[in-house]
Amino acid sequence: MKVLVVEDQALVRGAIGSLLGLESGIDVVGLAEHGQAALALIANNPPDIVLTDIEMPEMTGLELAAEIQRHHSQIHVVVMTTFSKSGYIKRALDLGVKAFILKEQPTEYLTSALAAVMQGKRVIEPELALMALDDNDPLSDKERQAIRLAGEGMATKLIAQRLCLSEGTVRNYLSEAIAKLNATNRIDAARIAKQKGWI
Repeated sequence: MKVLVVEDQALVRGAIGSLLGLESGIDVVGLAEHGQAALALIANNPPDIVLTDIEMPEMTGLELAAEIQRHHSQIHVVVMTTFSKSGYIKRALDLGVKAFILKEQPTEYLTSALAAVMQGKRVIEPELALMALDDNDPLSDKERQAIRLAGEGMATKLIAQRLCLSEGTVRNYLSEAIAKLNATNRIDAARIAKQKGWI
């Protein structure tokens, strides 16, 4: 199976790539530091599986999963993370992610999960699946994007440019998100959403 590893920490990315490269039947076809870099690699050499972290700059693992679902539905997405946040798990499952693996798992668990995914199976630990059922994300995609950028300290004008929207529309998305999360302001809303794993 051809695997693309997407992870923003260089040491972790290299280590995972090396470990998987030692396994028979696995061909690591690329290493990318975030979702945007991964999409460029996918365009040139589509893998069977994209093994991605969630929290990364430029484009998160879940945003990458959404792009893959839209444009490369034949590619399986496997998420690996240190964060077992219910919002992450639910969004990953909604995006058709085939496996959700915590980074503390041993290499054998990861390789057997990848093999199971290639056989058309889904790999998610029961307690993580139950966690995902308990928490519903009230934010729309645009609200989520706007609040994430606001949480990074970006001004409304820059958010509007980044999302190709008018400033008024961005202000509306931010207000909606603040109201839905019962937050005091945009920074508080970003903090709450991040805590829940919704951004």
